Amino acid sequence: MRLSKASGARRLSMGDRLRRSLLKVGYFGVGLGVSFAAVMSEPSVAAERVVLKVGPLRQAIELADLESFARTGDVPQNLQLYQRFLSPQVQLSLQQTLDLDPRMSDRVIEDVLSSANGELLVDTLSRVAPNLTMSQLQSAIRLAASQADGLSILGILRAVPQETLEVDLSAALGLVSQLNLSVLESRSLSGVLETELEVASSLALSSRLDPTALGKVEFAQRTISFRDTERDRVIPVEVYWSEDSRASDGPLVVLSHGFGADRYFLNYQAEHLASHGFTVVSVEHPGSNVQVLVNLPVDPAIVEEPSRLLPATEFLDRPRDVSFVLDRLERLDRLNNDYTGAFNTEAVTIIGHSLGGYTGLALAGAKLDLRSLQTFCQNIQPLVVSPADWLQCAAVDLPEQIADLSDGRIKQVMAMNPLVGELFGDAGLSNVTVPTLLLTGTQDSVTPTLDQQLMPFSQLGGTKYLLAVIGGTHLSVGDPNNVNPALSELPFMSELRGEDTASLRELLKGVSLSLVQQSTPQADEYRPFLSGAYAQSFSTSLLPLRLTETLPNSVRSWLTVSERLSAKAKPRLTDRLMALGYLKALNRGQQLQATLAVHLQASQVVTVLRSPLPMMASR
Repeated sequence: MRLSKASGARRLSMGDRLRRSLLKVGYFGVGLGVSFAAVMSEPSVAAERVVLKVGPLRQAIELADLESFARTGDVPQNLQLYQRFLSPQVQLSLQQTLDLDPRMSDRVIEDVLSSANGELLVDTLSRVAPNLTMSQLQSAIRLAASQADGLSILGILRAVPQETLEVDLSAALGLVSQLNLSVLESRSLSGVLETELEVASSLALSSRLDPTALGKVEFAQRTISFRDTERDRVIPVEVYWSEDSRASDGPLVVLSHGFGADRYFLNYQAEHLASHGFTVVSVEHPGSNVQVLVNLPVDPAIVEEPSRLLPATEFLDRPRDVSFVLDRLERLDRLNNDYTGAFNTEAVTIIGHSLGGYTGLALAGAKLDLRSLQTFCQNIQPLVVSPADWLQCAAVDLPEQIADLSDGRIKQVMAMNPLVGELFGDAGLSNVTVPTLLLTGTQDSVTPTLDQQLMPFSQLGGTKYLLAVIGGTHLSVGDPNNVNPALSELPFMSELRGEDTASLRELLKGVSLSLVQQSTPQADEYRPFLSGAYAQSFSTSLLPLRLTETLPNSVRSWLTVSERLSAKAKPRLTDRLMALGYLKALNRGQQLQATLAVHLQASQVVTVLRSPLPMMASR
């Protein structure tokens, strides 16, 4: 019997509840930080002149000159001193605006300004423009948000009744550079991966074998809850099984959802695999599921203490949830006639998303090693780093710094948009020697490509595949019936709509089935579907798809440079800027440039480019 779609109403209702909880923790704070980089795209009414301050240096410039550069890309004569810094990326950021529905702008701005993130935003702007008072800034933001041409810093300047504004260029450029860094990194990686992983030859496919096609096996579906009395934890699982799976010795497939999701997040994959005769068990982790977010109280301290949102123990409990479930399934297989032969717990393929990807890698042999994480998180600026970098710092509250959570029953891993960061130290991932497929979305603002997938991919010790979704976002792999559609409609959420990612989900059906089949006698028949040519055949103009077993030389070189710079005692922002070749003129010796370099490296600019809380909720 197939899944009853009547449960969809329950899921959508849960999605609506999740949306309300996101608003409660300051969801709309995501966009205002981005809006700061959208400086001046229209003529100014109030401010005519800006005094730029870089350390002891001050220079007055006309606002019209900045507007001209933003519009044309040409550097006016009065800005020639700053030419080295006025790159195409800076011009792009100056052109950006944040569109708000005028009917909702008052509500949005009030929600933001009353949140902890809003306070940080106003504080940041007050240091960039120190001659404005807090009340002036708040009033200007409210007024600018109501304008039809979108919220931008120019709009805020229009609303400030001053002819001359003083801007601290060190703080402003640090803020713009952080935004441009993210944009440039994503675009550069997108272009490199799309071009260098493209294959010229087409794949000769068997006419009788289509791994994306629904199988012919009729399967049953049931919810079972297991109680772990030792950890006082009730773990719900969704089981998909059939008579065919009971009669075969095929591998068991385990699914692990991300933070703030549930056991139905990858339902389309579960149903597809079950229709081909595999038993699938989707585990719901009670300490980090959607219910945790629904019940989350308003707590501004979360920004500084991520363990208030995600308990540190979840980094241990999630892998232990899976091991415990495997133990109980093995017992059911032996003692319950209804399930005899259904659970091959000695050969398990685990498929995880985001924090579920971490879960799969930990079970596959990656040892939790928090010694470098302790150092990373000591001086972290919560709103400067990516949500994944911020959330992993919840783990520092664990009493043990090293933990082996591996389970020898895990024979293959598929980790999609995994959260990795510093959780496994410098060498932990080299212990993963089972076949592993990592998926990365190059526009994933929650678990960014470079730190969370490409560097980890290079460290894996066994057979490995990288599936690159060019332009893919964090929720692109999710089942549309279990992802709140409102998330893709909000102006602050960089997520694609379900119809835009349909080709990716089709590919994932074929790839996941082919990966699971590598543990069966049919491995050779399905191996061609784990190839670059097969993945590329599902590409669309919006989402080019690439699959490889090795990183391009250019990306490996990039990783080497980044790792060398990261080993030095320098601010993280400056390291990455240097790794990308940003601001190469800092060493040219001009006084202003040298002064700016000193201030950028010495100062710690708190930005509001991303709000970790809402991004975490989307996992």
